[in-house]
Parts: sequence; C-alpha cells; structure tokens
Amino acid sequence: MRVAVFSTKDYTRNYFARINARFRHELVFLEPRLDAETARLADGFPAVCVFVNDHVDAETLERLYAGGTRLVALRCAGYNNVDLAAAERLGMRVVRVPAYSPHSVAEHTVALMLALNRRVHRAFNRVREGNFALDGLVGFELRSRTVGVVGTGRIGAAVVDILSGFGSDVLAYDVQPNDAVAARGARYVPLEELLAESDVVTLHCPLLPATHHLIDAEAVQRLKRGVMLINTSRGGLVDTPAVIEGLKSGRIGSLGLDVYEEEEALFFEDLSGQLLQDDVFARLLTFPNVVITGHQAFLTEEALTAIAETTLANIAQVERGEACANTVGSAPVPAGRQVN
Repeated sequence: MRVAVFSTKDYTRNYFARINARFRHELVFLEPRLDAETARLADGFPAVCVFVNDHVDAETLERLYAGGTRLVALRCAGYNNVDLAAAERLGMRVVRVPAYSPHSVAEHTVALMLALNRRVHRAFNRVREGNFALDGLVGFELRSRTVGVVGTGRIGAAVVDILSGFGSDVLAYDVQPNDAVAARGARYVPLEELLAESDVVTLHCPLLPATHHLIDAEAVQRLKRGVMLINTSRGGLVDTPAVIEGLKSGRIGSLGLDVYEEEEALFFEDLSGQLLQDDVFARLLTFPNVVITGHQAFLTEEALTAIAETTLANIAQVERGEACANTVGSAPVPAGRQVN
C-alpha cells in the first residue's frame, strides 16, 4: 500500500524502512506535520501514517478523504488528536499502536525520579565547572518513600514493577484496578488519598475529558508538601500554570516532565537558534528543581522496532480486508470505499 508518513525524523525513516523490507509497502517519508494545509501532500495515497502532534481533525480528514485517503495509521498509542466522529462519518479507518514498549516509558519515568532526587542535572553542571561541593545535593532513598502511581495500564504496571524492586511503598489509583498490580504489593486508594500521602506522584493515564488538567490548582493543594511530580503520559493532564504556582510555594518540591500541554510548537524540533516564544515553558526552565525532556520516553531501539512492526502490520491487515484488533472506534469501510 502507498503510505504518506508525516512528521518524519531520521529515526522514523530508519526503523520503518528496515522493518518494511518484510511488508513491502510503498512508504513516502514527509517531514511536515499533518494538518488541513499539508494534507494535500497525501493526495493519491490510500493511507497516511501520523504521530502525536499531527492534527487529524475533521477539516484535515475531509481534505484527506477528498484526496483518496481511507486509512489513518497512528504510530502511537494515544488518539486524542484524531476526530473519531468525523472519521466514522467519512468511513475512514483509524488504527493505532496500543502498546509498543511500556518498559521504555516506565524506565524513563524512573530515570526522571532518580535524576531529580539525586540532583544529577545540577551535579553534572557543577562538576563541569570544577565545583565539587555537595551542598544542596542531598536526596532520599526510594526504598523508604511512598510513590503514588496514577493509571495502572501497561506503563503504570511496569513502573510499579520497577518501584517494587526499589522497595517503595506503592499507592495506586485507576478507575479499573489491575489485579496484577495489586499482586505486586501496590495498594489501590482514592485519588485524594494518593495525592495527600505520596512523596512521589507519577502520571500514567490517557488524556480524556475526565483527565484533562487532572493536576490543577485544587489538586496541587491536596499534594503532600514537597512532593515530586512526574508526567510522562500526556501534557494535558497537568495545568502548567497551577504547577508553577505549586513550585513557587514549595508545595511541589520537584517536577519531571517528558510531555507538555503546548509541546506541539516546541518538541521534536531543533529550536536552539531561536528565542522561546512560550513564556510558560520558559518559566519552567528557570527552576533548578525541574527536569524536562522532549517527549523521548518512548525512544528506545525496542520501542521504535515495535512501533514500526505494529504500524506496518496494521496497514497490511487493512489492505487485505482483514479485521484489525488495533482499530480505534467502529468505523466500517463502506462499499466502494475500500482501502487499496
């Protein structure tokens, strides 16, 4: 199948090209992000492959459909950037990668915890400047602390596994408790109790209307004073201005982010030669107790391989007219609109 691959980076091209030797799709790699304006680049392509910051809204879908596209293949787990109602109305299929490597994200999550706790970022800069003083670098043992895990799907469960190895006391919250997580020693509690009792809070839930700004000004006030807050899930889970106020007041003792609500204008691009136009993000960078990475938690050899394999297999299944377990929503492919 001919596929227009949007938001392409070198690592995308390298892994997809290698795995595609088995599938033999015709992949055309495009650097621009997908939106209503760039959708014309997909004219004549039965399928598009998109990532987390591509705009797959109703206007974009209609433009894609007019150009002959019938399949949207997400190379990520989240699909909050896709207007599923519009896709269903148009009879367009949407498929995704529900789980590429939860361990990759989980390990990055704990890496942020350790970096913040042991002030690795500050120590690194000091040593480079010849400053070997240890003042201000005192951390704590995760073994003796309570860690709250919000969302215990595949990634959250993997985080619980790692924390269990550290000997942490793990509290968990999820609307659908995971028996395997409880078996590892995590204790499910109401969200309010988790926020109030945890020394570290880490977020691993999807971005839905019910979870948008899950950590807002009210939630910040419920947090245990001096808490470490980690978000490697979706930026919209956190009300950033409220968290900044929490940092200023000391309610939040440290913050680790791999995602940011307004990351679309920043992440995945080299902006080192430009002035940051996002004042909120720039304010975050002024805090010595904040560590931010640019949505790289997924970026491992294992995850990139799994993403390419699952995405290309999804496309192959749709092309053959088979049922695809990774379909999002229930949009059928109407007669006369089959993907080919």
